[in-house]
Amino acid sequence: MQTANTFLETARSQVAESIRVKEALLADEITMEALARVAELLVGAYKAGNKSLWAGNGGSAADAQHMAAELVNKFCLDRSGLPAAALTVDSSILTSIGNDYGYDQVFARQIDALGREGDVFVGISTSGNSANLVAALPKCREKGLKTVALVGGNPCKMDAYDYVIHVPSTETPRIQECQTLMGHILCYLVEQSIFGR
Repeated sequence: MQTANTFLETARSQVAESIRVKEALLADEITMEALARVAELLVGAYKAGNKSLWAGNGGSAADAQHMAAELVNKFCLDRSGLPAAALTVDSSILTSIGNDYGYDQVFARQIDALGREGDVFVGISTSGNSANLVAALPKCREKGLKTVALVGGNPCKMDAYDYVIHVPSTETPRIQECQTLMGHILCYLVEQSIFGR
């Protein structure tokens, strides 16, 4: 039987493991440099009048919606909105594409309809192997979108994206925690660069 002390110990160990993975992320120069380059990419896209499109599955779908909301509304600064959309929110679009073309096409078909040259597509996947995010890449290239993958997992089928940011963990909760952090960092850097004093 679990006791309050056992729950306390487990809670502490979960926090400690989260900190350990974030420290590994901080120490990974390749990953940190990739984050900075992606922030520059997003800033450049916004300054050129383009938008960002975000997508994922399950918890990653929620993260896509979360980051799009931070950009459209605000993150830290009271400022004008930035054009961003999550391709995960319209049940009619998702189910019609899934029904007619298959679930692996739910993002590619939306990119075909909504994507424009110079836009940025951000695919979020804990495994790095989501079939619909892999299938979105050729359509992004055809339409001239730059692509960013926030991924865990190894091997990763999304390594062909223009920018791939790997979380140094194989545990889904730790990967998702870091992906949220990375999304927040991107939103912060974009907002400060465009609107900061």
